[in-house]
Amino acid sequence: MDLFRSMQVFVSVVQEGSMSAASSKLGMSPAMVGQHVAALEERLGTRLLNRTTRRQSMTDFGRSYVEQCRDILERVAVAETDAEASQVKPRGRLKMTAPSTFGAEILMPALKRYREIAPEVTIDITLTDRNVDVVEEGFDIAFRIGDLPDSRLVARQLSPYRMVVCASPDYIARHGSPEHPSELSHHDAVGFTPAMRSPWRLSKGDEAVEVTPRISISVDSGQAVRVAARAGLGVIMQPAMLVNGDIASGMLVRLFPDWHLRERPMSLIYQRDRRMTPRLRSVISFAIAEFGVHPEDRIDRTGE
Repeated sequence: MDLFRSMQVFVSVVQEGSMSAASSKLGMSPAMVGQHVAALEERLGTRLLNRTTRRQSMTDFGRSYVEQCRDILERVAVAETDAEASQVKPRGRLKMTAPSTFGAEILMPALKRYREIAPEVTIDITLTDRNVDVVEEGFDIAFRIGDLPDSRLVARQLSPYRMVVCASPDYIARHGSPEHPSELSHHDAVGFTPAMRSPWRLSKGDEAVEVTPRISISVDSGQAVRVAARAGLGVIMQPAMLVNGDIASGMLVRLFPDWHLRERPMSLIYQRDRRMTPRLRSVISFAIAEFGVHPEDRIDRTGE
């Protein structure tokens, strides 16, 4: 394990009084906290903590070692702060993650504009629909779509995902255009696998409809869902920011434009104890400026 990180964990365990409290503070599982402390003890060849089922206490060596760790961590923090302060521009490696389709179709084109304001930042991006552990996997920031169960992270709200229902002109010519959302249960649909089992909820004034379309094809890629819809394979429900270009070009037709679908929140998240370096500050400011407007207002910019 990383020695520096293990020192940080050990200091937090001492400050918080228990591994459980430290795990909450660090946004790390209790098991991982224990592994960091155990790794230090193995490296040093002696125990740092006396642990029982009821309490923990430091050994004599542990008391000495924690002070040395604090001194080392403080010196490193000062050195990094001085280094960052000497930089006119953001620099260094930025590790981020985002959902696959959003990342490929919306974030990647937008990063051209970020590179213009932060050309000396090297960006390492992981695109995945897996709910990554930002802390344990070492990400600086993450774009997250949906509710946020983890309050241990700082979340900056971005513009929500506005969903729309659409189909291709070819599909409509062959199967007809549903006039009411309740008719969707009789239509073929292309489903996005992670959300395939969820019913589609639409509302208009005081009327609300919950319908489960007939999923004829399910796929784990939002890009593939859109391609399938353009090929006439069925009706889809997708974020407006992803399909507005196809609707504008006539490749897809929006259904039920007067109906409202539940929006999905989108957030930018990062670790609570992460230092606000020029690099991190620059990407947070960029994300808020870029994705803080409504998705339908920025869809045309993605082709720049």
